[in-house]
Amino acid sequence: MKTNIGATERPIRILLGLFITSLAFWGPETPWAYAGLIIVATGFIKYCPIWHMIGVDTNKKIATQKLN
Repeated sequence: MKTNIGATERPIRILLGLFITSLAFWGPETPWAYAGLIIVATGFIKYCPIWHMIGVDTNKKIATQKLN
């Protein structure tokens, strides 16, 4: 599986997902808050199936040169 979540987006996803999940305990207390767990999971595995379907890739590869 190719990673498509970059280094900048990853901690944002994790923090946002944890915040959304915390709403299940102190906010409106709806089951929809558990959708934040999906956002956290995609942050940890560095892959988002929705980004893959629409062709978004925020994982920037730095080109390196071999030393010969």
